[in-house]
Amino acid sequence: MLGLQTTWTRRGWMTRTAAGMAGASWLSRMAAAGETASRPPRSCLLLWMNGGPSQTDTFDLKPGHEHGGPFSPIETSVPGIVISEHLPRTAQWMHRLSVIRSMSTREGDHGRARDHLRTGYLPQGPIQFPVLGSLVSHEHADRSSDLPNYVSILPRGLFRAGMPPAGFLGPHHAPLMIGGSSEDGETMLRVDNLAAPSSVSVGQSLARLDLLRQMERSFLDQHPGPAADGHRSAYERSTRLMSPSATEAFDLSGESAQCKERYGTSQFGQGCLLARRMLERGVPFVEVTLGGWDTHYDNFNAVERLSATLDQAWSALLQELDERGLLETTLVVWMGEFGRTPVINPQVGRDHYPKAWSAVLGGGGIRGGQIVGRTSDDGLSVEDRPVATEDLLATICRAMGLDPMKQNISNVARPIRLVDPSAQPITEILT
Repeated sequence: MLGLQTTWTRRGWMTRTAAGMAGASWLSRMAAAGETASRPPRSCLLLWMNGGPSQTDTFDLKPGHEHGGPFSPIETSVPGIVISEHLPRTAQWMHRLSVIRSMSTREGDHGRARDHLRTGYLPQGPIQFPVLGSLVSHEHADRSSDLPNYVSILPRGLFRAGMPPAGFLGPHHAPLMIGGSSEDGETMLRVDNLAAPSSVSVGQSLARLDLLRQMERSFLDQHPGPAADGHRSAYERSTRLMSPSATEAFDLSGESAQCKERYGTSQFGQGCLLARRMLERGVPFVEVTLGGWDTHYDNFNAVERLSATLDQAWSALLQELDERGLLETTLVVWMGEFGRTPVINPQVGRDHYPKAWSAVLGGGGIRGGQIVGRTSDDGLSVEDRPVATEDLLATICRAMGLDPMKQNISNVARPIRLVDPSAQPITEILT
């Protein structure tokens, strides 16, 4: 039986989200201008490749060049587009994916690059910038749902200590973080503390919660403010997670053995299965992390192993989203914090390389079967259509039906746009 053994329990999440609480969308502007657009997806799925995957060994191979390495290119479902031989199942979904081969960003340090790719901004004094998932949660939040609006699965090393993911948007848009472990060869994924102790009946539990609300109401009414609102919001969200519908959503035991095998028994594979359950229940933003891409040593064996895990789970997820009619309503994003050097180092590894690398967008809001940009024959530079961090995030916003230029008021009372105003969305891949 698959369960979840989380690194963050419900109580842990409640504690962190209680830390404090701190116009018009692009589609409505288009409508006012008489323009037309496809209905934007309601959810975003981020497959985060922690450590920075090698573009030269996945989506931008350089066969025949000394930088190319031992991997061979294979044809995909789109004639003329080739990717790594170790992604054969993903290759069959290329008609629903677009590869950006001309990412060119500024940061080569893991932490700074991760923050930049996930917030769109570099640190600016006391401003607490929210990550992409929190921005989507803020714009697409369903406050009537018992489930959180942002779920992060297997987030090991993804968030830096002391940096609240939701930033100035407040704890209501912080992620529920679900960790994992393996016991006796089984992947364990479970949100702890979702049920009351067996000695406490449902009636007793409800009565205790009602008593808590009564005791807190007068105090909170007399002491309004972000801290009090955050405290109340955290308790309300945590108790709603204990509802039968929310508890069932996190339980993988109801999935068939065949379905579990389709995704693979890895933590990432089962994390993708859980992501599908979140998406079909309308969670606006879900991310699943696959770490291990920091391949300074023994790059090719590592990338082959990671590619096998990624290929099985990603293709299964695309297939099930498509079968359930969810691919049109889900924007799929594959990326890490940067790429890796085309030059192979003496340890048969590849080092950090933000100058020229690849990301992939697909699903709802994206015209699949396209390649954006081109790198040089040696892979060292972008020769056509460079795409910066801001451009990528603006493209994601536009695909989700969000206005990248919308402003939110930050924790220092300064208006901050969803994406830096210099951004140029990749309009050619938007539907």
